[in-house]
Amino acid sequence: MKSKITVFVAGQEFSLRSEEDEGYVLRVAAQVDAQVRELMEDSRLSLAGAAVLAALNAADRAQKAVDSADHLRHQVREYLEETQKLKGELADARREISRLRGSERR
Repeated sequence: MKSKITVFVAGQEFSLRSEEDEGYVLRVAAQVDAQVRELMEDSRLSLAGAAVLAALNAADRAQKAVDSADHLRHQVREYLEETQKLKGELADARREISRLRGSERR
C-alpha cells in the first residue's frame, strides 16, 4: 500500500507516494539533498542544474551497479558450468577407479 511521505530537498518540500518504508524514502531524500546542496556550493550551480547533475550521478551509480550485477551473474554461470564439468570428470574418474579395482581382483 502506498503511503504519503513528505521530504525536503534543497529547502523545497516534496510530497511523495511510495510503497517503500518511510525511513528508506527519508534516507534516499537525505542523500539527494546532500548531493544537491554540495553541488550548489561547490560549483555555484542553480538548483535546477544541481538537480540534473545529481540525477546524472545517481543514474551513473545505478548503471554501474547493474553492470556489476550482470558481470557477477555471468561469473556465477561460468562457475556453475565449470562445476558441472568437474562433476562429470569426477564421475568418470570414479568409474575408472572402480573398473581398475575390479580388474585387480581377477
